[in-house]
Amino acid sequence: MKVIDQEIASLKNSVSEMWSLVRQQLFNAGEAMLSGDKELAYKVISRERRVNAFELKIDSDCEDIIALYAPVAIDLRFVLAMYKINTNLERLGDFAESIARFAGNLPDGEPVDPDLIKETRVQVMLQELLEMLALAQEAFEKEDSEIASRIFLKDNLVDEINVASSKIIANYIESHPGSALIGLYMSGVIRKMERFGDHCTNIAEELIFYLDAKVMKHMGKADPKA
Repeated sequence: MKVIDQEIASLKNSVSEMWSLVRQQLFNAGEAMLSGDKELAYKVISRERRVNAFELKIDSDCEDIIALYAPVAIDLRFVLAMYKINTNLERLGDFAESIARFAGNLPDGEPVDPDLIKETRVQVMLQELLEMLALAQEAFEKEDSEIASRIFLKDNLVDEINVASSKIIANYIESHPGSALIGLYMSGVIRKMERFGDHCTNIAEELIFYLDAKVMKHMGKADPKA
């Protein structure tokens, strides 16, 4: 195996590890939000440092490969894609931490109203995001752009839930004035989750660029196979 192949394999392993960490962070943050589990929320917040450490290492590895080995063709596309995916994963880690902070700030013994959870469909939204992240990682590990393309369709549901949530939360605050702050916090969390979906589609675009040499950026959410 050539040295550059070893370096690329090592980079891929690091990105995969970061991916798994970010998925776990989102899962734990979501569980903390839904259950009001402050201990789990603080665990997410403390582990954010690991996400940041991964980002710095992967950035450095990408820069070293380009500087030392001058990759071309698919190797260059891979390194460039990993550089951008790394940035998106770090932002996803930030969003997971923000959700955990919301959970950590909930009044003791007062989790979010289950009716508000149900009406906003935030649990459905969370599950979609976890599935998007899992699909992206599967596409990455199997080097399959067809799997990556499924992420665009899933993001449509995330957007739909986000748009519908504003009126639902406004009505909730009107009928539960004592819970106005939680309603506003929930609105902020849903917006962050919508942005989480956007970063997942960014990752899908980078995977398709790496695998198919096809630039998806600014093409909207149409089927990349069209």
